[in-house]
Amino acid sequence: MRLHPILALVAGLLLSACATAPKPQITDAPQPLAYALDSGDVLRVSVYGDTEISGEYRIGDGGDVSIPLVGSVVVRGQTTKSAAARVAAALANGYMRNPDVAVEVTQYRPFFIEGAVTNSGQFSYVPNLSVRAAVSMAGGFTETADRQRVAVHRRQGDKMVVLNLNLDQAIAPGDVVTVGQRWF
Repeated sequence: MRLHPILALVAGLLLSACATAPKPQITDAPQPLAYALDSGDVLRVSVYGDTEISGEYRIGDGGDVSIPLVGSVVVRGQTTKSAAARVAAALANGYMRNPDVAVEVTQYRPFFIEGAVTNSGQFSYVPNLSVRAAVSMAGGFTETADRQRVAVHRRQGDKMVVLNLNLDQAIAPGDVVTVGQRWF
């Protein structure tokens, strides 16, 4: 009669092998945000064949850059490609024939982080920066941080909107990231 306990043990092992563990939920990586130029960004404008116009320009409070010969060119809200097209159009308007212009961002405007992080403040933005990386740049969460409550204040046009983002979603330059506290 020793066979009965051994059969029960083998049956239990076989049944436990059939049990399936819940599969981890895999989500897609967040899509990079389309970068829109704004005040505080520094641009390198390269005009092929013209070293006097080529140079670095900071976008002013009005959302424009001041380019020699043409003056103010509004680039706020534009991509680097569309900003290059605007500068080229301004140069083509009586100053150059078929200007070849390239624009790239050399320095992004900063983002800000506050709340339940070790070091609140202003930090340099890098493309595709996630909330998790931003918190890490600020020294990490404090002991009382609510890791599920991260609000991001973002300017959209003339309004500030509040977004509730998870740790793997991307922030944008100029964002104010606020990490909430949990109450015991």
